Formats: sequence, structure tokens, C-alpha cells
Amino acid sequence: MCEGMENNGVDKQESAPKHWRNHVVDLLYWRDVKSTGVVFGAALLLLLSLTLCSIVSVCSYIGLALLSVTICFRIYKGILQAIQKSDEGHPFKVYLDRDVALPEDIVHKYSDVALARMNKTICELRRLFLVEDLVDSIKFAVLMWILTYVGGLFNGLTLIILGLISVFSCPIIYEKHQVQVDHYVALVNDQFQSIVGKIQAKVPGLKRKAE
Repeated sequence: MCEGMENNGVDKQESAPKHWRNHVVDLLYWRDVKSTGVVFGAALLLLLSLTLCSIVSVCSYIGLALLSVTICFRIYKGILQAIQKSDEGHPFKVYLDRDVALPEDIVHKYSDVALARMNKTICELRRLFLVEDLVDSIKFAVLMWILTYVGGLFNGLTLIILGLISVFSCPIIYEKHQVQVDHYVALVNDQFQSIVGKIQAKVPGLKRKAE
């Protein structure tokens, strides 16, 4: 009996992250157009608002808007209950009784994952900046050089907006045109590897160390 209860608990803990991952995938692939539209529209509206006002003002306006709706609804339901002499209780009781606390095990799990990735990133940056592999460091330098031009054209918030649009558009485009996209990506990758190979052959110092 106890083992069965423990197994059920473990199954629920393991199924929770999968449920969220499936939900995110459904949103990105527009499985439910209404839900995806609401999430995408709200996120895009928030980011566009940040381009006009500070984050403090945007958060304050959102908070005021939500409070205005909930307070007015609370007063309306109170007046309606007084007129009808009903005893329905608090209109938001269902939501107030829900447990909104984050499960500690899930928080610890994703904290450990985030810490592991952060440590890996720090080690990778150390490897690149201290030129452990000359080829990789040069590629990283080229990427930084390209980003200087990108930063001159767009600010960080604009890049986030473009990233949001890409996140909600690229998956569905790739799903519909997967064969063509894979073909052109493979061509670009082959061409890039060919150029890198030629450069490495002409410059002896750029050859990778034998593993």
C-alpha cells in the first residue's frame, strides 16, 4: 500500500514537468490558437509597452488595471448578494483556496539544472577567453564582432521583441517547411565548414589539437 502511494507520488512529480513541457510545445506550435494568441498577444503588448514607459510604470499600470477589475467585480457581487439576500460567499473563494505555492522538489530540481548550466557556461567562457582552442576563440571573436553591428542597429528590448516573434513563428514555419529548411541549413553548414577547413589548411596555427 505504502509503496503504491509512493509510486503515485513519484509519477505525479515526474509527470508535472512533462505536462508543462507539452503545454509549452502546444503554445509554440499553435495547437490551441486561442491560448497561443492570448499568451503571444499579452507578451508582445507588455514588451511594446516597455518601449514607451519604464518597467515600473508598466507594472504599476498592469497592477492597477487588475485591481480595478477585481475590486469592481467584488463590489458588484457583494451588492448583488445583498439584493438577492443570498449567501454565496466570496466570489474569488475558489481561487483563494487553491494552493499556489511552488513545489520544493521541482524548485530544487530546476535550481540544480540552472546551476549546472551556469557552471558549464562559466567554464566555456574561460576556455574561449583564455584561448584554449584558437579556432573556437576566433569564432567567438567573430560572433562578438557581428554582435557589435547588431547592437548598433537594435537595442536589447527590440531584440527581445524580435526573439519573441521568432519563438512563436519559427516552430510553425519549420514544421510546415521542414524538408526545405533542413536542406538549406545543411548547404550553409557545409559551405561554412568548407571555408573553415580552407582557412585552417592555409594557417598552420589554426589547426586543432589532435584529441
